[in-house]
Amino acid sequence: MKNTSRRDFLRRGTLGTAGLTIGGLGFSAKSYAAIRGANERINIAVIGIRNQGTVHLNSWCGLKDSHNAQVRTVCDTDEALFAPAVQLVEKKTGVKPATEWDLRRVFADKEIDVVSIVTPNHWHALATVWACQAGKHVYVEKPASHNLWEGRKMIEAARKYGVRVGVGLNNRSNRNVREAMAFLHSGGIGEVYLARSLCFKARDSYGLAKDGTPPDGLHYDLWLGPAPWRPYNEKRGHYNWHWYWDTGNGDTGNTGPHQLDLARWGLAKNEHPVSVYSAGGLYGFSREDAPPEKRTKGTRVYGGVETYGRDRTSQETPNTQTAVFKYADGTMLEMETRGRYTNHEGSKGQEVGNLFYGSDGWLEISGNTWKAFRQRGREPVAGSKDGEREGNHWANFLEAVRAGRDDALHADIHDGHLSTSLCHLANISYRTGRALRFMGEYERFAHDPEADTLLTRVYRKPYVVPENV
Repeated sequence: MKNTSRRDFLRRGTLGTAGLTIGGLGFSAKSYAAIRGANERINIAVIGIRNQGTVHLNSWCGLKDSHNAQVRTVCDTDEALFAPAVQLVEKKTGVKPATEWDLRRVFADKEIDVVSIVTPNHWHALATVWACQAGKHVYVEKPASHNLWEGRKMIEAARKYGVRVGVGLNNRSNRNVREAMAFLHSGGIGEVYLARSLCFKARDSYGLAKDGTPPDGLHYDLWLGPAPWRPYNEKRGHYNWHWYWDTGNGDTGNTGPHQLDLARWGLAKNEHPVSVYSAGGLYGFSREDAPPEKRTKGTRVYGGVETYGRDRTSQETPNTQTAVFKYADGTMLEMETRGRYTNHEGSKGQEVGNLFYGSDGWLEISGNTWKAFRQRGREPVAGSKDGEREGNHWANFLEAVRAGRDDALHADIHDGHLSTSLCHLANISYRTGRALRFMGEYERFAHDPEADTLLTRVYRKPYVVPENV
């Protein structure tokens, strides 16, 4: 490589002197490993190392040999999380990573090529913009943004600084799902006129707590970041942040992005809908405090937090929500979130998944499997194959970084923005309590300044997503 700098090499994705690129060529792990000697190592920093952050650590470490990648730094505002993360990386790779609690120092590290952003939602956009400005490639978890305006800024930053920004919509790399989409788009069930996204997750109350003092090692001001200042409260911290508007987007913006992305993909809509209506509420919980002797004993659940049956909760986001979107050609997309006890849908009962309805039949996707049914038939006429069909979304991202091509990404930030915007549009309709007309070309609502205010937020300085990235 003549005098090419390491940064320019990774940006262009050159392979040796032959000038070949990887993206889209379908290299196996074995063949990729055979040529990786021509590539310099990709150094990765994972920002946010709790829960889903651990998934990222394991995934990146698993690509150490096949894709010549190394987790160099683990970063979190909670220093109590450092020890297990460091131990995980060292055990998996034999290399002890550095630790940082301030993501800005990660961006300043010239040896870092890729940042994996697994922070709470309210940090996704600003962290991505700062990373792009520092010349880093970004893998950001879903939902891509905390509000719709931020998604557009993320696209602008990615394009301006010539870096890859991919979104953790993992289904996009699932081989069975990709086959289902090819079947849909080839007319397998005729003209598809309706997609239905399901997010049925019965969740108990996350309870109440008094404001208190942040635990030692938690850099609370930085954790809040762009969100308004408020006293520390454990029920609004780790994982529980999902259920408050300042930091999260409810289950519609938690599990919802995966399903809404598949729905939009199946409908082949590379655009915003023209209208949305959403309604719902927080159901199934007591509205009064129970006396101490009658309070539900806490049960530890996913996220490392406790739940308390149907006791009173301070949660703000709805646990039950329905949304209907319509596109310019009349095609419809429905989303339903059910956070309490419920029946299931589909041929064998689905809790999370997608249903597609066409002029000649219907198709269901549930996790890593799919089935298609013709007209009134009860036996599938097509479906997923047996065996391992997962695909590797993290590997696809690194291959796109090597290739230097946005179109090599299975979930580029543009797709991430369009799918995440469905979550935001539904929540805005829910919060305003009315149907809304959306002008996708301008990313504004028609004659509704109140709804427009919810397209963005007031940022707390200095944690401001800039107008001009």
